[in-house]
Amino acid sequence: MAAAFREEAGRLTAWLVRSLGDFPIAEEIVQDTLVAALEQWSTQGVPDCPSAWLRTVARRRAIDRLRREIRFKEKLAQLDLPIPQEPDNRLELIFTCCHPAVAPENQVALTLRAVCGLTTAQIARAFMVSEATVAQRIVRAQRKIVEAGIPYRVPRDDELDARLSQVLSVLYLTFNEGYLSGSGKSAARREVAEDAAWLAGLLSDLFPMHPEVLGLLALMRLHLARSESRFDVRGDLVLLRDQDRSKWDRAAIAEAVRLVERAASLKRAGPYQLQAAIAACHAEARSWADTDWPQILILYDMLLHLAPSPVAQLNRAVAMKHVLGAESALAEVESLAPSLDGYHLLHAVRADLLRTLGRQLEAQAAEQRALALTQNPAERSLLRRRMSHDAYDARDALPC
Repeated sequence: MAAAFREEAGRLTAWLVRSLGDFPIAEEIVQDTLVAALEQWSTQGVPDCPSAWLRTVARRRAIDRLRREIRFKEKLAQLDLPIPQEPDNRLELIFTCCHPAVAPENQVALTLRAVCGLTTAQIARAFMVSEATVAQRIVRAQRKIVEAGIPYRVPRDDELDARLSQVLSVLYLTFNEGYLSGSGKSAARREVAEDAAWLAGLLSDLFPMHPEVLGLLALMRLHLARSESRFDVRGDLVLLRDQDRSKWDRAAIAEAVRLVERAASLKRAGPYQLQAAIAACHAEARSWADTDWPQILILYDMLLHLAPSPVAQLNRAVAMKHVLGAESALAEVESLAPSLDGYHLLHAVRADLLRTLGRQLEAQAAEQRALALTQNPAERSLLRRRMSHDAYDARDALPC
């Protein structure tokens, strides 16, 4: 029910934004409609067609709101038009949110809030900023869209390059929040991850020859293919090397690998394609011992050349451990401390390397630091287990 509510909220918002041209009013109407549904359905039961009920109530509330507006007749006529039967009109809303006239940081915040249903707190955690900052970004983006009269549509081909990278970033951030939640209440929100993958699939239908769209879709599907083995019956995170690979969806992995190959055939390498290729190396290995770490290290080198980032460099250090040894990997991690000191996985990886090198007291201190920096319950449990056991590999805790 929660997943259905979130998906329908996105569709309602998209429809109302198109009809009213006003983000704040659209979001207010949607929230009021969902509250009314929760109150009425809890006592009277869920209607036979929940989506039709929600749209009817939302339309009535929109009409009530428009009666107080100067352009009532014009807007009412728009609402009376038949609702277009589109496969999922949230993509149009995403592109509207990600218009170049809107500041990039505001684009992502608004899209995650209006389209994907993430809370202000979840967005703040994703960007490591305050909730007040995120709220300001959302308001600024809404105001800019209204003031600039930004059209509600998927961009033309000649506009695509300026718009698509931000849309892909939003979908990836949304997927990561679902795959390994930043919230302290749940370790993962699979419905959020699947929703992001669904939208990426729609995007690939629109742009089947864009390699980065294919790469992101493949990356998401590769991760989802092994999701059944990522947590045990207690909800604890299971390390990649310890996962029951018989539970992995081999058909889904094969399909995702074909997407990676199709993207590569277009000969325009990009960060999402390379991340998908790395995930494919893990997914295709029949056992932990069969993992092609040298190939993974090469792919990380390529990724850093195209899109250098400290997080990608940290991931590369994990591969370095298996190719060049723990000492070389630790030197790489230590160089990242100034930029990633507030990132719990830096300290988790560092602790693993220190333990491998026999530096137990330093490893324990790094684990304590990592524990203090994450609120995810499965990660916290894993770190506590790690503090009482010797073996650990931080790679599986990384969302990419």
